[in-house]
Order: sequence, then C-alpha cells, then structure tokens
Amino acid sequence: MLKIKNLHARVEDKNILKGIDLNVNAGEVHAIMGPNGSGKSTLASVIAGKEEFEMQKGEITFMDEDISEMDPEERAHKGIFLSFQYPIEIPGVSVTNFIKTAINETRKSKGLEDMPAGKMLKMIKEKADLLEIDRKFLSRSLNEGFSGGEKKRNEIFQMAMLEPKLAILDETDSGLDIDALKVVANGVNKLKSADNAVVVITHYQRLLDYIVPDFVHVLMNGKIVKSGTKELAYELEEKGYDWIKEELV
Repeated sequence: MLKIKNLHARVEDKNILKGIDLNVNAGEVHAIMGPNGSGKSTLASVIAGKEEFEMQKGEITFMDEDISEMDPEERAHKGIFLSFQYPIEIPGVSVTNFIKTAINETRKSKGLEDMPAGKMLKMIKEKADLLEIDRKFLSRSLNEGFSGGEKKRNEIFQMAMLEPKLAILDETDSGLDIDALKVVANGVNKLKSADNAVVVITHYQRLLDYIVPDFVHVLMNGKIVKSGTKELAYELEEKGYDWIKEELV
C-alpha cells in the first residue's frame, strides 16, 4: 500500500529525514517511536504532502502510484488521512458541515455527485454511535472550546467518516488522560480492517497497550535504526533509547 524508499527531506534548510525505508501493507498497524527531534512528525508531514517540508530525494508510492508531486488535497482524496498533533479550531463551521464538505470534495475528485443528504445523515449517526459521540457534539464549531480529548475524538470521527486507506496518527495520545486515550484507541480499533492500514506515531508505549501494532520502528537522527514486534515497544519503555544508541556505535 505505502512504499517509502531512501526518503530524504528537510524543513527550513535543516536536513531531517536522512534515508527512510518503510513498507506498510493493507491490514497492518505500524508504530513509529523515537526521541524528540528524531523526525517522526516530519515523516508524517512528508507522507501527507505538507508544503513546508521539502522532499529532497527518494520515492513515495501509495497504492502503486507515485505521490511525490501531489499536493495534500490530492493525497487526501487518494485515501491518506493525517491526524494532527494540535488540531486547529475553525469558529463558525460545525463538525457536521466540515465533514459534509470534506466527503463531497473527495467524491467530486472521483467524478461522483454529492452524497445524498439522507445517506449522509445516516452515516453520521452510525459513525457517531460507533465512537460513542454525543450528537450535540456534532453541531459545535470545529474544535472551538474542545478539550484535548474531544479534539482527538473528533479527528477519529473524521477518520471514520472519510474511511481512508491509510490513517497516520501523529502523537494522537499527546495530552490525553487514560480515559480519553481508551476512547480514541477504541475508535481506531473499530475502524481497522483488512483493507486499510494505520501508522501510529508516539513517544509512549502506553498507547500501544490499546492499539496493538504489528510492527514497531525506532526513528533516530532521521533514520529507522531498528524494527521489531510490539515487544520492542516494551523494551523501549523499560530501557529508553540509550541502549539503541550504544548498539549503533
């Protein structure tokens, strides 16, 4: 599904990614861990096509198509979803209207007409119930006055509605208490299928107790330096990252 080969990228003339290789197949959950400044969020942003990040060399293919030159909107329409570490607020635009616009823009890109209102409302109801979201929540302005947990739950709701092929969760556990973390993780687990894939970027092993990864990758100094199963996450929790640095010397 997603194939990254020898990816180098920089931001503001600073080299961040220095040769990333990563393959993500349908049905898989990959966790990317690493210390601050290692390039985790940069990798997520480059996959999503954020313009401030310059891809210097390498290849990114998604569903067997080169997406290196596509803008973020095109990538989103292809089925790539990025959950932001710090979701933005949009006063005056309700959660429901934002979702309707996003879905219909994606349909338009595929030559389809807008989703009929009745079908849209039914889908909103089903996904809200699945994620245990109060309907009143959906009429509020997007992220305005939301708690950290509400913002993250809202993003999982957007993910449920858009049904992406690849969901990238960039430190979605940041600032969440244990109850909010469980709600978000439960939503992600309900949305996993054999036809989609999830990349979870996190500092902490605790999220991986709830979203169990098939593979864990350690990113340090712009490179994936170690990969393994979920057991690697427990080892990192116990030992930190210094032991990996020592292995690399």
